[in-house]
Amino acid sequence: MRQSVYIEDLDAFSYREAVAQDSALVLIPVGSIEQHGPHMPLNVDVLLSRAMAGQVAEELKALVAAPVVYGYKSQQRSGGGNHLPGTTSLDASTVISIAKTLTLEFARHGVRKLAFLNGHFENYQFLYEGVDLALRELRLAGIEDLKVVLLSYWDFIDDATIAELYPDGFTGWDLEHGGVLETSLMLHLYPEKVDMAEVVDAPPAVMPTYDVLPVRPELTPASGCLSSAAAATAEKGVTLLKRARAGMSAALTSEFGLAER
Repeated sequence: MRQSVYIEDLDAFSYREAVAQDSALVLIPVGSIEQHGPHMPLNVDVLLSRAMAGQVAEELKALVAAPVVYGYKSQQRSGGGNHLPGTTSLDASTVISIAKTLTLEFARHGVRKLAFLNGHFENYQFLYEGVDLALRELRLAGIEDLKVVLLSYWDFIDDATIAELYPDGFTGWDLEHGGVLETSLMLHLYPEKVDMAEVVDAPPAVMPTYDVLPVRPELTPASGCLSSAAAATAEKGVTLLKRARAGMSAALTSEFGLAER
């Protein structure tokens, strides 16, 4: 029976043997501690990115690193804002440093196929910067065979799936914070952590097309959610997980030449 895909469950010697294989692929889930309304916990982004990574790893015979728990500052137009209770964030330089350091660490372990699986909208560009800086440093050290892929799972939800699951119209991923996507996935994967009785069924938030600092708290709905989760179901979560997993697995298979697996 195959061991756990999660590196933190392995002993050091089993891990060393696993990453010594030329085909070894390591996925790093990246989340955040951020409010997701009154109906879900603060660690939704951590739970979902880790679960997604685990599903993909099972399919590709890959490994999943311990998740990056904290993420970049919640933005008012995509996460409600960093001013909301419970949201605990890192600044950009810290996220960049974490991504750079983890890339260098796994390269030191001998890993040459690496992917960051992002579960928090605001993280992406800072993960990109950290990886880019790490690759630059590795090239100067003579290591040129490391390849890194960056994924955000919602990018693999295609238009057909959106039309199927949002028959009344789709507001866009920025306003989906605490909405149907995340709530449906949580209902499927962690139903005990969702209280649908607490969902605030309100129209999507109306935000300006620009940012103002300091933030204007009155622009964020009192619930912290930018769209309603009332239409979320576990069945939609099954579909979303299936489509995202298939898309990410296909992308990683293509980029890393894993077709023979």
